[in-house]
Amino acid sequence: MSITPISGAGVALVTPFCNDGNVDYPALRRITEFTVSKGIDFLVALGTTAETPTMDKAEKQEVVRVILEVNAGRKPVVLGLGGNDTRAIVKQIGEQSFDGISFLLNVAPYYNKPNQTGLYQHFEAIAGSSPVPVILYNVPGRTGCNISADTTLRLANDNPNIIGIKEASGNIDQLMTILRDRPREFSVLSGDDALTLPLLSLGADGVISVMGNAFPDRMHNLVKAMHQGHLAEAQKLHYDMLELMRLIFTEGSPAGIKSIMKDMGICTDTVRLPLTRISEELSARMRNICEAL
Repeated sequence: MSITPISGAGVALVTPFCNDGNVDYPALRRITEFTVSKGIDFLVALGTTAETPTMDKAEKQEVVRVILEVNAGRKPVVLGLGGNDTRAIVKQIGEQSFDGISFLLNVAPYYNKPNQTGLYQHFEAIAGSSPVPVILYNVPGRTGCNISADTTLRLANDNPNIIGIKEASGNIDQLMTILRDRPREFSVLSGDDALTLPLLSLGADGVISVMGNAFPDRMHNLVKAMHQGHLAEAQKLHYDMLELMRLIFTEGSPAGIKSIMKDMGICTDTVRLPLTRISEELSARMRNICEAL
């Protein structure tokens, strides 16, 4: 089985909501077209940035349908799918249409806190049932468990259908071990906007970005500059956006990035509970930085 690599700047698309809380599908069309036309390299549908846990099955299906329709095959589409019941995920994969989907992004199980053996068997089962290549997603700050470097490398070497990882552990030592010892075509993507530049300097292949919802061209150019060896250009893009990269998570994500997108006229800043809109003070701070950009 041939391995399909993934690289560049991807965007974890937000789900825009109307003020009444319903999904704003016209805004979703605008967001998808905006990110694609501004040069983002791939799209991630139904990630955690999409507030997927607050959406019902019909909404999820329609969100994916709209994204695929607007994208029209121009960029690879990654489908987020996860949970903490392995059997339920395998069943969901069997019921899911993968027409137009290039990759599956699977987050580590949350709350259960499985050990490394459990994590290995969980992802092995998912890789064995997925008709498209699988990208692991390690984000211990949200899930409560960390996929160790050893487990990541075992999964990469033992399962041809596992082709990469979105790494958001913030553990540079762990990341360097994965980058040093990974199979040649196993992709490592930053799961943290602010760590994109340093991880690219260590050999990472790209990023799945929240910032890309509002600044797809800048995130694309940052990754491209690093891949082409233009360090000074990449550093300027990184430092210009660094404070925003931090602030958008200060009062919850995607509430922060949605506030910026509201100021840009792309969508409302409505989020679903338990998230709430960010404070006016934080919104004003970010607005000032955006105006400077």
